[in-house]
Amino acid sequence: MNKSELIEAIAKEADLSKAAAERALSAAIDTVVKAVSKGDTVTLVGFGTFKSSKRAARTGRNPQTGKEIKIAATTVPRFTAGATFKSAVAGKKAKKK
Repeated sequence: MNKSELIEAIAKEADLSKAAAERALSAAIDTVVKAVSKGDTVTLVGFGTFKSSKRAARTGRNPQTGKEIKIAATTVPRFTAGATFKSAVAGKKAKKK
């Protein structure tokens, strides 16, 4: 599913116009990106958690030459799926508490 297909599905499910669904999806994505880039964690209960994570500097290898190269430290986004999402993907029903 690509972004336009997701917008169509949201519009149908929420009984919105495609334009309104696109604005809502874009606003949600922009908000998550801004929060995670500032170092905040975004938790959507049942769906998952978006957060930033630091990756240490390391030594890698150029696959063409075999020569060792230094890879700089960086900050990367991480997503951890929630229990309900994991259960849905696995085809199991989520346990209710």
